[in-house]
Amino acid sequence: MTRPSDESTLRLAIPKGRMEQSVTRLLADAGIHLTQTVRSYRPHISIPNCEVKILKPQSIVEMLHAGSRDLGFAGADWVAELDGSLVELLDTGLDPVRVVAAAPAALLVDGRLPERPLVVASEYENLSRRWIAGRCPQAVFVRSYGATEVFPPEDADLIIDNTATGSTLEANSLQVVDELMRSSTRLYASPRALEQPARRRAIDDLVLLVRSVLEARLRVMVEVNVAPERLDAVLAVLPCMRQPTVSQLAGGAGFAVKAAVPRADLPVVIPRLKAQGGEDVVVTRLAQ
Repeated sequence: MTRPSDESTLRLAIPKGRMEQSVTRLLADAGIHLTQTVRSYRPHISIPNCEVKILKPQSIVEMLHAGSRDLGFAGADWVAELDGSLVELLDTGLDPVRVVAAAPAALLVDGRLPERPLVVASEYENLSRRWIAGRCPQAVFVRSYGATEVFPPEDADLIIDNTATGSTLEANSLQVVDELMRSSTRLYASPRALEQPARRRAIDDLVLLVRSVLEARLRVMVEVNVAPERLDAVLAVLPCMRQPTVSQLAGGAGFAVKAAVPRADLPVVIPRLKAQGGEDVVVTRLAQ
């Protein structure tokens, strides 16, 4: 049952554990700061009419589904596992992982699972059972409660778990045999919260702030000076969000051109600017 609260108060959930640090840093870059209090699971947040609770990602999904939280960061893997009826607002791209099936190399026959009944261990019961139904109908599911990678070979034939780099699997002599899904930290809302105008406005404002930081992390500000006769050539090779800003230098000596450029394009853009007559190229980091 949803607990009653002030309709103007936004109830935000932040994941405890490995995702907490990256989410807190993301909010800080958006100008939203969390301050720890005596009640460590309920930090103070620097925006008005908002309360925060730090919870396990699984709990965030369940509470958003129940409507006791309005907004929360959680992994897409747990939303898929718990089949929560949530609205995804934003994929932060943070903490990317793959949910995979992995088995000891010694179990595999020509790189494939053997055609016999197998034992599958995982924290993801629903995802595992769906995978079993499609790939290994005779397999038996065993629930794990962390450290799933240690189950094979004595207590399970293979596991279904999340992996970021694959190093833990490799350390336990496990080989990926299938990929179930890819996950990252995403911002979700309760459908009930979006139906309430006051909360919807607060949610839209927070999404705007967070999205602006994510966009800024992908771009840098490039400034370049150019002689009048080379202006069109420089503009032709300078990518930007809409149109670059062009202003005249003192004394009519040329123009200063400024544009927000995808960071990944810099190795190509800077040499092109120089080749087209650009001078005094300056690159600065964007915040929002």
